[in-house]
Amino acid sequence: MTYEFLQQYWWFLVSLLGALLVFMMFVQGANSVLNSLSGNADERRMIINSTGRKWELTFTTLVTFGGAFFASFPLFYSTSFGGAYWLWMIILFTFVLQAVSYEFQNKLGNFLGARTFQWFLIINGILGPLLLGVAVATFFNGANFIVDKSSIFDGASPIISKWANGSHGLDALLNGWNLIFGLAVFFLARILGILYVLNNVDNENIRSRASVRLVGNLVPFLVFFLVSLGHILLQDGYAVEPQSGNIYLEEYKYFYNFVEVWPLAVMLLVGVVLFLYGSVTPIFKSSYLRGIWPAGIGTVLVVLSLLLCAGWNNTAYYPSTADLQSSLTITNSCSSEFTLGVMSVVSLIIPFVLAYIVYVWRLMDRKKITKEDIAGEAY
Repeated sequence: MTYEFLQQYWWFLVSLLGALLVFMMFVQGANSVLNSLSGNADERRMIINSTGRKWELTFTTLVTFGGAFFASFPLFYSTSFGGAYWLWMIILFTFVLQAVSYEFQNKLGNFLGARTFQWFLIINGILGPLLLGVAVATFFNGANFIVDKSSIFDGASPIISKWANGSHGLDALLNGWNLIFGLAVFFLARILGILYVLNNVDNENIRSRASVRLVGNLVPFLVFFLVSLGHILLQDGYAVEPQSGNIYLEEYKYFYNFVEVWPLAVMLLVGVVLFLYGSVTPIFKSSYLRGIWPAGIGTVLVVLSLLLCAGWNNTAYYPSTADLQSSLTITNSCSSEFTLGVMSVVSLIIPFVLAYIVYVWRLMDRKKITKEDIAGEAY
């Protein structure tokens, strides 16, 4: 395995983890529509118990995604997580709210009341996907940082990456294209959450409301997604000259990436078709309850194709709007060949871990949640 292969391989793994994380955010999506899907306290508890079985998988995927990025592309980790820390801290804080809410809302001595913690779940369901989408959008629209590797020899301040302003990541929220992409991820999470509840909760009242809510979230999602995708395909991209490593702007760079690496375009189209089939069919066929699976697989394929497009084919995956040559690429931000090689051997256990997750998932979902079940549940 060459060093170049290892770099491409680990960008694929990190992108796959990112795509799985977006799919797993159906937990946040379902919580964000908690009040509109339920009509009383019992129905709210049924939905919360449904998502409560999976929230730890989402949190684990988030941590694994961050850990894999740190190990394989440490310069990105130090630049984004260390520079844009206010944005990432807010994201992590909302996930802490989620964990606390699941664990304590029905504990004895809860003086805040169960509804307070349920509102914390709703806050996480709204801010989590929105802000994570904004963070991912910076892969295409850039972020305001400067990288100076020579500063490692500065005894007073040996910091390679510096944020170019005092906002430390909050400036990403001022970019309209970032917000549009974030809103697309937000409505995507809500759609996946509704589809998951349809499949996992056995209650006719909830299911009848869910089909209506699907329409209300699918329409704005398609608008924001198509606008974001059109902008990505038509905007100037950040290309890398392979020999010198020089970074320059290229017209329609991401569009050409899909053309030149055509399997990514096929993956994108297949993903869109699967997602539309899984999310539209339940609207017209009330007996179809398994839309979460084609829609979920489609989501993974679409997000994976976009993330691979951002880094493959000599593209800077984390552009700098402050200094073009500070932009991060797979080559200039990765770990050493030895580190990537050792981690690649460890990565061979990933299929076994995924198989275990699928097995445990099937055990948990063997029986749909009903009103009779919530009496003995923890959440």
